[in-house]
Amino acid sequence: MRFFSLFIPFLASVYAGYEKTCNEITPQNNCVSFSVGSGTGCAWMCQYCEDQLGTTNYYFTDGVCSYESGGCVGNPQVGVTYTCCSN
Repeated sequence: MRFFSLFIPFLASVYAGYEKTCNEITPQNNCVSFSVGSGTGCAWMCQYCEDQLGTTNYYFTDGVCSYESGGCVGNPQVGVTYTCCSN
């Protein structure tokens, strides 16, 4: 039982960190804008856009992330607002 009492706060802190990864700013006109926290990569951003837009057919307006063999790649920066839009 002691293990679980130590493990639960750890899980809560991990979840809280993921929750802060994205700040959605403006969803409109088949686009969603958001910023990311430190350590967030393009794989997460691509999945987020896919989930929010409900399609795999989308693009980043600034080209920050793109698909190459092996997955979604790029170099997102903290404090920048990114926008993805469905085609």
